[in-house]
Amino acid sequence: MLRPPALSLLLSWRLVCAIGLALSALPPAWAQGFDFDRLTQLARQRAQAPHNDPSTPLPPALAALDYDGLRDIRFRPGRALWRDAGLPFEAMFFHRGKYHPQPVRVNEVLEGGKVRPIRFNRADFDYGKNPVDPTAWGDLGFAGFRIHYPLNNTAYKDELAVFLGASYFRALGAGQQYGLSARGLAIDTVGGSGPEEFPRFSEFWLERPAPGAQQLVLYALLESPRATGAYRFVLRPGPESVTEVRARVFLRAGAGQPVTTLGIAPLTSMFLFGENQPRPADFRPEVHDSDGLMIATASGEWLWRPLVNPRQPLTNSFTVDGLRGFGLMQRDRGFASYEDTEARYERRPSAWVRPIGDWGPGRVELFQLPTPDETHDNIVAYWVPARLPAPGEPLEFAYELAWQGDEQQRPPNGWAVQSRRGLGFVRPEDMPGLAGTVQYVVDFDGPALRALPVDAAVRPVATADANGRIEQQLAYFNPATRTWRMTLRVRPIDAARPVELRAFLQHGNDILSETWTNIILPDAAL
Repeated sequence: MLRPPALSLLLSWRLVCAIGLALSALPPAWAQGFDFDRLTQLARQRAQAPHNDPSTPLPPALAALDYDGLRDIRFRPGRALWRDAGLPFEAMFFHRGKYHPQPVRVNEVLEGGKVRPIRFNRADFDYGKNPVDPTAWGDLGFAGFRIHYPLNNTAYKDELAVFLGASYFRALGAGQQYGLSARGLAIDTVGGSGPEEFPRFSEFWLERPAPGAQQLVLYALLESPRATGAYRFVLRPGPESVTEVRARVFLRAGAGQPVTTLGIAPLTSMFLFGENQPRPADFRPEVHDSDGLMIATASGEWLWRPLVNPRQPLTNSFTVDGLRGFGLMQRDRGFASYEDTEARYERRPSAWVRPIGDWGPGRVELFQLPTPDETHDNIVAYWVPARLPAPGEPLEFAYELAWQGDEQQRPPNGWAVQSRRGLGFVRPEDMPGLAGTVQYVVDFDGPALRALPVDAAVRPVATADANGRIEQQLAYFNPATRTWRMTLRVRPIDAARPVELRAFLQHGNDILSETWTNIILPDAAL
């Protein structure tokens, strides 16, 4: 007897779900209790076998929903995990869909390390006006989840953190608004022979918090064709919320093309334009989630690289013998710098990575992509260790990731407040000598500079690589803002090649500021 096509499709889908559910029931039994060491054993075992993605296809009706349709699927707050117990933290879950199709398993870790799977339940979701029937979908799993906590006041549990898509996660401090994101791991973002590989968190374990808890602990299993990893996260909310990350990563044996670049603590952000790269057609002065990369080296030097929106992909590396921290920062905190009443870019957090323990030698890599608008993340920064582990050898690292607002990490002496490029009024007779040069105007502020008299002999110390010649460098007090201004004029020798610049302020033998570092790109690239 022939079945109608729709019924055959439904039976096939139920069979796929049954197989997927059976596979999801096969993870190791946590008979002796769940902990980070046992999760590490699972990651090590997975690394010894070829990558197996047990993803199940979406039901056709769900796969057909567009962006607006998926936004109309909402988790019911009254069914949040731990709400009925009145605990300070709650978890709500994201529905799978065409933009986040891969299923994520989620578990609750109870007292004594007992594990309770959290199953998908269609009754947890409000499907709005979507013409779908979820009763036949079975256990879909989740796309991800978000954590809620009374961050800004005790009357309401705000959204504190989100884990959604690949290994992406982000969090907020008090008074902040979502901006940049972090990832668990980056593989061959640049330098590889093929496309970038995006590892994903395939399963999570959320520790049930105690009454009155001020932090939440959760774990994740990371998997990709060439790597696995065990991750432990501790979320500590506050004016500066902190995510403490501990990870053990394993490269797979026999996974084909070897890994070229392993990115630790990757950060992803957006830069469209700013004071260093204005856009005359837009009424807003600046549009970005981050305006610069900051690096603190073990030798005590602080580096600042203003971000750009290049016309073609741009990669820069900052090699150091040791790392004290790095981050993509949103230094400019004034509304007048953005004039955007909806996006509120001045509320976007900075993300500062502070290694726990010695990460050894390596480099911070900055990758900047062109973007036509503010809907695309085009900035990536991460740490690359000097030595990759052998397949099966654990690469263990830990760090604190601080989500910072108005009070954020800065160098101890002085820092760049703004960087601008271009000339002011120039007499026509002066133009021949300026043709082919590039001028920067950089303002510095900080306690070391504020302590100086206005007539102090502050001087800039600027250098260019072999393709640039410094033709003018000045430093002087700016009475309007009580900061110190540096003007720097550089002549590229070969205009078709970039020029790397470094500059800081000095008074006598005292270094007064971080090192401002920039790149002059050929006009066709910027």
